[in-house]
Amino acid sequence: MRTRKIVAAAAGAVLALSLAACGQGGTSGAGGGPLIAIVSKGFQHQFWQSVKKGAEDEAAAKGARITFVGPPTEKDVEQQVNMLTNELAKSPQALGFAALDSRAAAPLLQQAKSQNIPVVAFDSGVDSDIPVTTVATDNKAAAAEAAKHLSEQIGGQGKVALVVHDQTSLSGKDRRDGFLDWMRQNAPGITVLPPQYGGGDQLESANITKSIISANPDLKGIYAANEGSAIGVIKGVEESGKSGAIKIAGFDSGKAQIDAINSGLMAGAVTQDPLDMGKQLVDAALKAINKEQLPKRIDTAYYWYDKTNINDPKIKAALYQ
Repeated sequence: MRTRKIVAAAAGAVLALSLAACGQGGTSGAGGGPLIAIVSKGFQHQFWQSVKKGAEDEAAAKGARITFVGPPTEKDVEQQVNMLTNELAKSPQALGFAALDSRAAAPLLQQAKSQNIPVVAFDSGVDSDIPVTTVATDNKAAAAEAAKHLSEQIGGQGKVALVVHDQTSLSGKDRRDGFLDWMRQNAPGITVLPPQYGGGDQLESANITKSIISANPDLKGIYAANEGSAIGVIKGVEESGKSGAIKIAGFDSGKAQIDAINSGLMAGAVTQDPLDMGKQLVDAALKAINKEQLPKRIDTAYYWYDKTNINDPKIKAALYQ
């Protein structure tokens, strides 16, 4: 029901957007290079700040201009739709968009297409054929890597849980399904509990973790599918008095996860390369503006890191804190 209301609001915003665009036509690129409007999934995690820096650095190097916005948290679907409306009203030459809810954003993406504004999806991607390309980590493969390492940590036997940031974005679904698929195909001795969703919120993810542990005292491991989820899971395990007894595999990096790996609270995590993602996003947008052919997908890097390789120069360059 909530999504339906947001979709209706987005559809209603399209008329206002059309009027706004008519009044601003052609002025958004004045006084500099092409304008690329970027709407991210949030600002609550260090990951997005690193994507922003990568995009800003590349835009400066290529003579482009960017705007970079995102809602306060990754649960604020309606606020992201409003931000998308506002950015499209500026008539940018290209749009970068990481959808919290593809269905909710669909009317506005259709509006971008009708205004001939190429859309480059990034991070979670967009469940639509409108984007000219998607710049993202292969989230299913990265989640499978986390599953493999968590299985090794618990000796391929026992019960594991997963705390995922959402079930509406492509990144949320892929990081869940990649983990589940690997476990189902490769770990017959492991029982995986049903996924729980914490919205990427640290407190909510901590409370979910404590509930899981309370209901499953024989739990051997937990997988956390993004930065906020991971920090919450670490806290929940600590507050349950299970530090060390329950192995944690995370996703993303950030200071809290790096500290937890160095101290032994977390077994390890998969990190993306957000600086590279921001760079590739701007490059793809500029190519789209110039009507160059783009592949349907541009994969950015990911790495498993733990105590054994956290200081490897290649790994260090991809960690954000």
